[in-house]
Amino acid sequence: MPEDPDVTARRLRREPPPFRPAAVARTEAVTPRLVRVVLDGDGLEGLVPPEPAASVRLLLPRPGERELTLPRWDGNEFLLPDGSRPPIRTLTPLRPAPGEGALAVEVVLHGRGALSTWATAARPGDPVAVSGPGRGYAVDPDATDHLLAGDETALPAIRQLLDHLPPDRPARVLVEVADPAARLPLGDRDGLEVVWLDLPPGAPPGGALVGAVAAAPIGPGTRVWVAGEAAAVQRIRRALFEERGVPRSRATVRGYWKHGRAGT
Repeated sequence: MPEDPDVTARRLRREPPPFRPAAVARTEAVTPRLVRVVLDGDGLEGLVPPEPAASVRLLLPRPGERELTLPRWDGNEFLLPDGSRPPIRTLTPLRPAPGEGALAVEVVLHGRGALSTWATAARPGDPVAVSGPGRGYAVDPDATDHLLAGDETALPAIRQLLDHLPPDRPARVLVEVADPAARLPLGDRDGLEVVWLDLPPGAPPGGALVGAVAAAPIGPGTRVWVAGEAAAVQRIRRALFEERGVPRSRATVRGYWKHGRAGT
């Protein structure tokens, strides 16, 4: 008798790293729209992302709760003891300055979702948990130049990538912002070109980014990294791979969030 395909699919889901207990050490405003939350705790020891632009899962307390309940992996997803899904968000892990915490994440403040609400209200000692790290970006040392692009949620990863790119290779950065207040310095390395793309009022995410990436100069030696809203990223994939014929081996394109999903 053939095996149930649903059961087979569940078995193929690899269990993520377990959640490590941590606590908020402090918060600071990077811009009026971006908050850095520094985390600390013995449980974070050894959690070192091997590559830039990696990811971690951040487990938040449920609304109205001060205690954190760790979920269990059911073979397909993380669930709380009552069978509900916990509030988990995926973010770029950053390293604070020595002595200032073990790990930091930066949260874009937009809307009233669980993550924005948590970052706005976070206070020292508040419990969280971290799972990871997830895959990062392997910088190609043979690339002639780099194109980095994304929306505000990609800014932490873009800043990290710029710190890891070879200093003698040009880099062009395209960043879509819903508000000019989201702009922040991205360094002054040689060969760096930064273009800030203002999202037109009422336009969906990607309204400025998709066209800019589709029209960007991409040579045979260019390596491309793009991240942002999922639907916009799909349009960018079509523009790069289907319309322009960019080899998939030369581009990393990732969806970071979904427009309209409750609890972002």
